Amino acid sequence: MTELTGGPALPQERRIVTAIPGPKSQELLARKNAAVAGGVGLTLPVFTKRAGGGVIEDVDGNSLIDFGSGIAVTSVGSSAEAVVRRATAQLADFTHTCFMVTPYEGYVEVCEQLAELTPGDHAKKSALFNSGAEAVENAVKIARSYTKRQAVVVFDHGYHGRTNLTMALTAKNMPYKHGFGPFAPEVYRVPVAYGYRWPTGPENCAEEAAAQAIDAMTKQVGADNIAAIIIEPVLGEGGFIEPAKGFLPRIAQFAKDNGIVFVADEIQSGFCRTGQWFACEDEGVVPDLITTAKGIAGGLPLAAVTGRAEIMDAAHAGGLGGTYGGNPVACAAALGAIETMRELDLNAKAKRIEEVMKDRLSGMQEKFDIIGDIRGRGAMIAIELVKSGSKDPNPEAAGALAKACHAEGLLVLTCGTYGNVLRFLPPLVIGEDLLNEGLDIIEAAFARL
Repeated sequence: MTELTGGPALPQERRIVTAIPGPKSQELLARKNAAVAGGVGLTLPVFTKRAGGGVIEDVDGNSLIDFGSGIAVTSVGSSAEAVVRRATAQLADFTHTCFMVTPYEGYVEVCEQLAELTPGDHAKKSALFNSGAEAVENAVKIARSYTKRQAVVVFDHGYHGRTNLTMALTAKNMPYKHGFGPFAPEVYRVPVAYGYRWPTGPENCAEEAAAQAIDAMTKQVGADNIAAIIIEPVLGEGGFIEPAKGFLPRIAQFAKDNGIVFVADEIQSGFCRTGQWFACEDEGVVPDLITTAKGIAGGLPLAAVTGRAEIMDAAHAGGLGGTYGGNPVACAAALGAIETMRELDLNAKAKRIEEVMKDRLSGMQEKFDIIGDIRGRGAMIAIELVKSGSKDPNPEAAGALAKACHAEGLLVLTCGTYGNVLRFLPPLVIGEDLLNEGLDIIEAAFARL
């Protein structure tokens, strides 16, 4: 009898056969603690054996509902058929040459797909890398080369990575920056339109936040000194914040008026996650550069910077690249992921997930007053938890709810500058039965809190 494999063939059911974590996971956790650096933390110490669709199966035989997707990576499901098929064929041909030494078609084909899929009908080019942080760093390099300027502007609550430059760009201290300075210079932070927490109310947020941000850029930095403005169209680690409508277009226009490269960091929000190929399409914003990673390759490490051809060509030959950037197996996987997104219409799937989740979560908000805000788009949904009768952040509740969900076999993640946000990133291929079962677990956890 052939052993069951992961991917789409994995039974789509929640199954709890041991305490979580189970004994085998606990044994592996002890080995992890002995061999892996302590700075590498864990959300849930269950060790994965197989995954696919909307579930993760651990080494103890438990099957957990997945509301995390490896932090928005396995949007097409883990080990999706087209990803495995294309990556396996590439593995049999060759695993690496370094594109900068002897190139290969897969890299070129991924760049062609990115030119087609990303917003705007202008001429575009791309460069491929390994991680989201690498993509953001290279976007800064390209913008500086093109503009001959140095300053970079980012926003409150933003997250852009863990490398030295991207730590400087990131707003949150713990755990991303604490004790790791000094950081890269010429980085400036301005307000973002966070409607739920805007002092004069969400109806004034877009106009006032944009005015404050532009005033700070003009007076504190000088528009002529700014190489790039970088923003997540939906802020990820900062709490799944959707900037109030009108804010992104206003900032993009300011960039255009002043010769500043406008960079959309779509690393978490891209590739059908919000119900569109890219989140910036929601308000018709066409960025000069767009950074992607996470959902691009079905679980394999790949990232990209895509943008206007004249900007992308500003860096000198040899100035962009990296030994593993655009690895041939990862490129094959990306082509398989994009094939899956198209064939299954995962934008429509994401919109349906939003419809189901927001309806259920709104019902919970009526029952539980610690749910201060429900927000997000597509399969990128969050609830912000507050103390009863106020907007004071309630990180304790977020932690307790996550722990309760984990114990019942539902993987959820927390986030937010204040640590008080539960975020939901289910694979776009998850079945509605599993989606609703996961929401049942969340509701029961609230009732027990």
